[in-house]
Amino acid sequence: MRVAPITGARSGMSDQLTVRSVARQDYDRWLPLWDGYNAFYDRSGATALAPEITAMTWSRFFDAYEPVHALVAESGGQLLGLTHYLFHRSTIAIGPNCYLQDLFTVESARGKGVGRALIDGVCERAKLAGVPRIYWLTHQTNVTAMQLYAEQPGFVVYRKPC
Repeated sequence: MRVAPITGARSGMSDQLTVRSVARQDYDRWLPLWDGYNAFYDRSGATALAPEITAMTWSRFFDAYEPVHALVAESGGQLLGLTHYLFHRSTIAIGPNCYLQDLFTVESARGKGVGRALIDGVCERAKLAGVPRIYWLTHQTNVTAMQLYAEQPGFVVYRKPC
């Protein structure tokens, strides 16, 4: 469990921020964050994810055989953000890689250190797994989020339906 103060004029909050693994009892508080994340990427209404996908995603966090994990940021009893990450193999390394797949904070918590704390939480888990760095993707229009990020390796991502 990681606890960091988010007090002061910069944050506008007066509670401690805790970044921790998601717990089964968090579902009702996690789901609005998940829905907000998906809505941000236009996966809502007619283009929403099927409920089976959300149910499977949630169940994977608690399956020891799955490489998918979730952290949440909590302050004052409220979940302010989430991140989902997974470990996977690569053809160019012996050890695993860590992919930060999803990162979302409620709008009122943006710019207050919550996203950075979630990224740091994934880094801590990666180090424990022997992974020296994490990586992630973001849409080129997400300028607000890009201000938070460390380095951009310059790769362009291509997708092809099969």
